[in-house]
Amino acid sequence: MKLSKIKSYLLDLPVTERNSIISEIVKLSEVRTDIVCNFQKIRRDVLNNKQGECPHCQHTKYVKFGFKSGSQRYKCKSCNRSFTEYTGTWIAGLHHKDKIDDYLNLMVQEKSLDKIKVVLEINKKTAFDWRHKILSSISDIDDDEFTGITESDETFFLHSSKGIKVKNRNPRKRGGSSSKRGINKEHIAVIVTQDRKKNLDLSVATCGRLKKINIEKAIGNKISDHTILCTDGHVSYKGFAIDNKVEHHPLRSDLKQFVKNEVYHIQHVNSTHRRLKKWIDYKFWGVSTKYLQQYLNWYKLKETLKDKKYIAKSFAEKTIENLSYNFKYKNIEIEYQILISTQL
Repeated sequence: MKLSKIKSYLLDLPVTERNSIISEIVKLSEVRTDIVCNFQKIRRDVLNNKQGECPHCQHTKYVKFGFKSGSQRYKCKSCNRSFTEYTGTWIAGLHHKDKIDDYLNLMVQEKSLDKIKVVLEINKKTAFDWRHKILSSISDIDDDEFTGITESDETFFLHSSKGIKVKNRNPRKRGGSSSKRGINKEHIAVIVTQDRKKNLDLSVATCGRLKKINIEKAIGNKISDHTILCTDGHVSYKGFAIDNKVEHHPLRSDLKQFVKNEVYHIQHVNSTHRRLKKWIDYKFWGVSTKYLQQYLNWYKLKETLKDKKYIAKSFAEKTIENLSYNFKYKNIEIEYQILISTQL
């Protein structure tokens, strides 16, 4: 409903009812400021408390340098370049900055783009672009090494061209199935890895069957001397473990071997597979393969923040940790082309 219609409706109400509604709105707004993020305040507090860095040269020494269009400016002592509280973040250069806080709150609630478009009165393409700029900004957060018993296993999504007009095949109805039996190039392999301390990694690996090089690219730099790897019997994991000199416990499901020594298993990661697929299929009705990694990043952050008291505020704080989001955002198409090139 447009603002003019709301005003007209309120003015037509009796004075007592109108005052009652206004007092309720005031009460709700007071509560809302505690639970919903204020992006500008969060970013400004980080910089004012000297916890940030220059987005141009990553130097940590900077001073306040006046205001520009209501935004605090800063000047770097190293490169002498100025920047605002938004420079380097996903919000830089966006119009409708007054709607950012509401957008983040709706995104945390996992509202659809159509719902966001109506509530905020913005174009659906704008809502889509904002979503993926935000998701690009959380792509490299919390990449800790895996320690202790670490489970890893692959799951598969059917290649999807959702939102793109396909030319080399007939359009497939939502869901659908592969044109061939078994795992083939129409399947997108996603490697899910997590340790018992809840460190989680989800990576789009390749089209078709998994290879050792795909595992190395996904988690090679996150394995440490303290990692004990538990996987299924896939031979690629065995080769990866040998190359990285990691203690490895494969489980052979064909021999009905699901737990070793009452401690080594991959039940946690298989549970993550089920919850991830349910979230992708029922919350978004499937996602395009082009943007699958973006949604995996979202799911990872969602799992990380699920025990936080103020999830929207914590979500906003995470989106400003990475000041190189623009490279990730512009690289989505390139990464997708590299992925589908493995089909050839």
